[in-house]
Amino acid sequence: MKIGISCYPTFGGSGVIASELGMGLAERGHEVHFITYAVPGRLKIDRPGIHFHQVSVPDYPLFEYSPYSLALASKMADVAERVGLDLIHAHYAIPHAIGALLARDIVGGNLKVITTLHGTDITLVGRDPSFMPIIKYTIERSDALSAVSIFLRDDICRTFNCEKPIKLIYNFIDPRDFEDRDSRAERIRYTPDGEKLLIHVSNFRKVKRINDVIEIFLRLREKIRTKLILVGTGPELEPAVQRVEKAGAEGDLIALGNRETVNEIICSTDLLLLPSETESFGMAALEAMACGVPPIVTDCGGLPEVVDDGVTGCISPVGDVDDMVNKARELLLNEDARTEMGRRAREVAFKKFNLNLALDLYEDLYVNTTGGM
Repeated sequence: MKIGISCYPTFGGSGVIASELGMGLAERGHEVHFITYAVPGRLKIDRPGIHFHQVSVPDYPLFEYSPYSLALASKMADVAERVGLDLIHAHYAIPHAIGALLARDIVGGNLKVITTLHGTDITLVGRDPSFMPIIKYTIERSDALSAVSIFLRDDICRTFNCEKPIKLIYNFIDPRDFEDRDSRAERIRYTPDGEKLLIHVSNFRKVKRINDVIEIFLRLREKIRTKLILVGTGPELEPAVQRVEKAGAEGDLIALGNRETVNEIICSTDLLLLPSETESFGMAALEAMACGVPPIVTDCGGLPEVVDDGVTGCISPVGDVDDMVNKARELLLNEDARTEMGRRAREVAFKKFNLNLALDLYEDLYVNTTGGM
């Protein structure tokens, strides 16, 4: 098939999933065309079957805000006509699905639009009165829908009174990216004196509850020699760094910014902290599990679908820092228990959230939507 994919070319979960999906589809012989304003961080555009089409927005003085959605739709229509796309797979309703729907109207014919809803477009943007009607429109007009968790699928149905079928396809990892590797050198780089090592990976927004991450770290550090790695950027990062500095613990904080891949870094750590207020799935938790690193997460959104409490990680109520500290301390002090939990987590990640399983489901969705290959 000839498949267009549009996503945010960022380091967030949806961009990672779209990139891995596209590369996996190309390996299976499909022709995949990414349409966005920059090359996604995880995408390897030199691979056979992968094509990239950059969206450029003209800078006219008339426009106070650049009309990216319109430029995206125009580019989608152009690519669809030139290469004969069978479908456009849009990741996120705004701007990608709405752009794809407009491109479908421009092109006509049999071009199909498949929309994967990842979470923020429903849990945050979707509830904003300014965007709710247009997101409802994309849901109703898309030829097929998928969601990344049961929680999100149910939330879509409640929020938008949606009666269309929504296919559940969990986010995934490519096991080849998490093959056994010696992480000792990476660990020694961060903990030359044998400290325990925590990690948090996010976009540092308020919903990630970064203050809880710092509080857990500082309290654990009182009794256990501990360091914290922060991966990512966002508005809550600098206040977090300042709080650590104010506590006199800046020597034990390692802020790495954005990274194209985090596997090697996570593999060198002991625990991942993800005390979010809301998560539709929790890609960072899954990547930690694939690394054999137990995640400490909250009982929000889709996280309980990813993490089995006490088996592949630990789940605490949102905001219950005491519980998260206690569970983290217990694991940090019991290496055998932590290693066994990590082993089980890795096993589940490879079996339940495997790229090939997701590829099978997406291919079925494409075939059922287009009427054949």
